[in-house]
Amino acid sequence: MKITGAQALIKALEMEQTEVIFGLPGGCILPAYDPLLDSSIRHILVRHEQGAGHMAEGYAHVTGRPGVAMVTSGPAATNMVTPLMDAFMDSIPMVCITGQVPTTAIGTDAFQECDTVGITRSATKHNELVMTAQDLPLAIRQAFHIATTGRPGPTLVDVPKDVLQNTMEWYWPTDAEVADSLPGYRPNVKGHPKMIKEAARLILSSERPIIYAGGGILKARAAEALRELAELLDIHVVTTLMARGAFPDSHPLCLGMPGMHGNATAITAMQKSDLLITLGARFDDRITGKVSTFAPEAKVIHVDIDPAEQGKVRRPDVPIVGDAKYVIEEIVKAVKDLLAGGLTQADTGAWKSRISGWREQFPLTYEASEPGEALKPQYCLEQIRDAAPEGTILVAGVGQHQMWSSQYWHFEQPYTWVNSGGLGTMGFSVPAAIGAKVGRPDRTVWAIDGDGCFQMTAQELVTAAVERIPVKVGILNNSYLGMVRQWQEMFYDERYSEVYLSPEYPDFVKWAEAMGCVGIRVDSPEEVQPAIEKANSIDDRPVVVDFRVDAREKVFPMVPAGQSNDDVILPASQNDRRSALR
Repeated sequence: MKITGAQALIKALEMEQTEVIFGLPGGCILPAYDPLLDSSIRHILVRHEQGAGHMAEGYAHVTGRPGVAMVTSGPAATNMVTPLMDAFMDSIPMVCITGQVPTTAIGTDAFQECDTVGITRSATKHNELVMTAQDLPLAIRQAFHIATTGRPGPTLVDVPKDVLQNTMEWYWPTDAEVADSLPGYRPNVKGHPKMIKEAARLILSSERPIIYAGGGILKARAAEALRELAELLDIHVVTTLMARGAFPDSHPLCLGMPGMHGNATAITAMQKSDLLITLGARFDDRITGKVSTFAPEAKVIHVDIDPAEQGKVRRPDVPIVGDAKYVIEEIVKAVKDLLAGGLTQADTGAWKSRISGWREQFPLTYEASEPGEALKPQYCLEQIRDAAPEGTILVAGVGQHQMWSSQYWHFEQPYTWVNSGGLGTMGFSVPAAIGAKVGRPDRTVWAIDGDGCFQMTAQELVTAAVERIPVKVGILNNSYLGMVRQWQEMFYDERYSEVYLSPEYPDFVKWAEAMGCVGIRVDSPEEVQPAIEKANSIDDRPVVVDFRVDAREKVFPMVPAGQSNDDVILPASQNDRRSALR
């Protein structure tokens, strides 16, 4: 059957069970938009190509399926670089289709030409320029296969306009043909049996163990395996920013988030441990602080599907390359075998007692507003959290509001937290929330944003309004680039340079209404609950709630960049007992 390259592209996406494409048409990709009309795929028309990429990310975060974005050549492709890099750093499965100038024009500086493959090489797990229509089905199969296997990540297929217009004989490559076409790509799923047994022995001998769970737990669908391991051995768990929800916050073994703005107990438990059972985490600088002083007495078991992560920051005592779910299940079996054979677990009673003491003395805290004082952002988050239906998905931008969200929300289920971790992309929240709602239309989706982040991609609320995607956006509006202000106050002698955003402009309520959304402004604590109740009651269009919060409020605890986790800065109310952390 002879069909055009454009028809083959759309048919290949259908064969990969693509439900939705986030995109924006243009000259070079235009041939692909015609067969889209006859396909089973829903297309969501964005207002900026960056929005398409972040929507694809949000969709992938909550479904586990690859998000798909399609844009044209030149500036459209370069506008996709930020979401591609964001997905690359956070291991998000995503497939991006870009148009390219005709093959005969490549290299001539033609209108809207750019070297998309060259530009995105370091921002993708795999990318390819397809030069013949006959190669399109295989290229699409490869892109999906690579995006979703091993360590997930974004892939890109760049397609010249004439390749879309030319005809080809339809075929669909088999799994074997795809594997044969990628001879150098063989992700190792099963960890080495000897290393797994060694890990089990080390765990049983440890007196101060901590499970350090990273985003790889969620990518591997390993939340249940993680819980089984923790409960079998009664070991406390810290969940990184990318792993929030992988282990229930209400579980007695959950210590919450470690790192630069983690809670004091999670930070200190890692620092004082004698064994870090590292599962799908990568020793990010925001977790370790000064590497030379990080967990100095701890041995390390490191489970990661990406061999490049082994020894990159911290040399492991037991490196295990493999899928986190499979490896954890095998460690559980190995532990049970050792226990059945008569080996006993070391006494961890004193360690558990220390952890209980830290938890009692160093809870997350903030000073509540007095009557007539400015609204506290943490209070707003607590009220949204307490009114949210079960299974609500929380999406955050980047900055103070992101950290408060990760601290004060109670994450009980996997895949209910979406944020930009590695790249720290301002403007991520609104489009990612739209993608998340498309992926899980049965769930309530709240996007928590700052006034700075919101202004970067707020135009995508037009997309949400037109497409009837009823996300809810809470802006923690302090009229500043809040995290930058915090650093300038603490480390630059309160010399506030270019961080002040006007409190009058824009009027977010009018802006929301102009974009087809409901706009609500909140100035005082007594207005918070009614505003949230109204937002939750609206299910036919997006809602934007402008919470006017205290600009002086800072995120604590805090480990200053490049310093030791031992030097964590606590809230003022806890400084008098910080010696208990030593």
